[in-house]
Amino acid sequence: MRRGADMTPSVLSVENLTTAFQTGDGWGEVVRNVSFTVKPGETVAIVGESGSGKSVTSLSIMRLLDPKRARVSGRVMLEGTDLLSLPESAMQQIRGNRVAMIFQEPMTSLNPAFTVGRQIGEVLARHTDLGKSQIRAEVLRLMERVRIPNAARRIDEYPHQFSGGMRQRVMIAMALASRPRLLIADEPTTALDVTIQGQILDLIKELQQETGMAVLFITHDMGVVAEIADRTVVMYRGDCVETGSTERIFAQAEHPYTRALLAAVPRLGSMVGQDHPLRFPRVEMDSGRVNALPPVLNPVDRQGTPVLSVRNLTTRFAVGSDLLGRPHGHVHAVENLSFDLWPGETLSLVGESGCGKSTTGRSILRLIEPQSGAIQLDGFDVRDLGGSDLRRMRRSAQMIFQDPFSSLNPRMTVGQTVAEPILKHGIAKGHQARAMAADLLAQVGLSPAMMDRYPHEFSGGQRQRVAIARVLGLGPKLIVADESVSALDVSVKAQVCNLLMDLQERLGIAYLFISHDMAVVERVSHRVAVMYLGEIVEIGPREAVFGNPQHPYTQKLIAAVPIPDPSRRGLRRAMAAEELKNPIRPRGYVAPRRDWQDLGRGHLVMNTA
Repeated sequence: MRRGADMTPSVLSVENLTTAFQTGDGWGEVVRNVSFTVKPGETVAIVGESGSGKSVTSLSIMRLLDPKRARVSGRVMLEGTDLLSLPESAMQQIRGNRVAMIFQEPMTSLNPAFTVGRQIGEVLARHTDLGKSQIRAEVLRLMERVRIPNAARRIDEYPHQFSGGMRQRVMIAMALASRPRLLIADEPTTALDVTIQGQILDLIKELQQETGMAVLFITHDMGVVAEIADRTVVMYRGDCVETGSTERIFAQAEHPYTRALLAAVPRLGSMVGQDHPLRFPRVEMDSGRVNALPPVLNPVDRQGTPVLSVRNLTTRFAVGSDLLGRPHGHVHAVENLSFDLWPGETLSLVGESGCGKSTTGRSILRLIEPQSGAIQLDGFDVRDLGGSDLRRMRRSAQMIFQDPFSSLNPRMTVGQTVAEPILKHGIAKGHQARAMAADLLAQVGLSPAMMDRYPHEFSGGQRQRVAIARVLGLGPKLIVADESVSALDVSVKAQVCNLLMDLQERLGIAYLFISHDMAVVERVSHRVAVMYLGEIVEIGPREAVFGNPQHPYTQKLIAAVPIPDPSRRGLRRAMAAEELKNPIRPRGYVAPRRDWQDLGRGHLVMNTA
């Protein structure tokens, strides 16, 4: 909320902040002459893609960089105090007290050996004179304040017993413990599901209204910026290229990079009236030039034979065991799934973490063994295959993983990586395999001259292109793309999605596209299946599921998507602070029979009664 006139004293004033890191070639500046202010009760967003310097800016403000390797200059004024001139002992009294910070991944910020109550209480013990009983009472109040259900019971639980969204609420409670004047939130919702993200955004807005604290919000998501920020600072390659009110920047962005960043953002609802998947516009980030691209017009023949047919697929994982070695229960990860996928079609599986999306993809390829069901894939009865037959089947179906860096061997060049499956399956040998690898890299937009480089020498988007080239070498008819663009910047995400659609139109590949990004799913899909607790609760054509969602969970998912429209900044979703229900069932549990409502044109919805 915007409070006070322009003459209101700032809580934080950053002037000509410059940060340099020591390298083999001397000191290299990664943030240059950044200036901005944050007033009481105001939210200022720093936005930019990876490498823009936004997180380094926040770490410089908090003085969390190693002074032996980082050099910070300029002025950082916190209510009249220059933080850069303070001794470390004085800075320790400010951190967590007058200024608090929450990070992107709460599990790496919380100590797994201590209860959450103890960790929140440590802040109070350090910065207040409260006794033990008073600290516990205040911790309980804080946990209730950040809407953690059953706080009295959960105060003595450990971080691993909390979901990602609830762990982030614990981090917010820790940050608020000393009633800070400034809260720095560094990508606090990036790793969260869309519904949990909506809850956290609402929580930060509500707490800010209650306390009047200033918020510095760091993100790359323009939808989040529109919903939470009063003013926005845009960073590009270490420079602040534009700053102003969020409304002005979204309506009349002046810098080419800001315009390009806005143009690259997928907008939920932009596919109304569009019958086919639509390529993202080609955006040149340096110039801001935007070139519209044609839709994907490959016809999907659903009268023929599907490339993939799944019937009653069930995958469960045993939990615990008794004296006889029998499991206490099972995680019902995938329960009685059935669907078909045709050549040249994209079927997206959407849902929150833990709903069974990734387990479905891995079960289809037999990377995980399902308990029951039938899987027909390009003429193979997948569950009956073994040895060499299973290996032959995997020429027809390949998988692209979320993190290309962990799926590429760091000791192999990208040329060796792309050629490896070609050699393993005996498709080609020696120089011919290397020539095929060079051609595959060219197909995904990488120069064959890059073949002798290693994965660490590529950006995230380039590494994902290498992963795509690797799977293309076997000529698959089905590709399971498991969150394959989730970790990418918005402009790179658009490029990789366009590449996948280009390959589909040219080669007729079918995609099982697994994602929690509803705006991207709407853009790339022919059909959509919504999963909840291991089951598909709604499935149908993309335009039907997004235009006429019928299941309450589908409606909840779509309503939670942040829209890049500053007029929504006062929006409250009124979502209950609840975790995904426990998928563990006792031994002998029999799943209930499900009834479906057919809405026509293949749009099916599970009855909720």
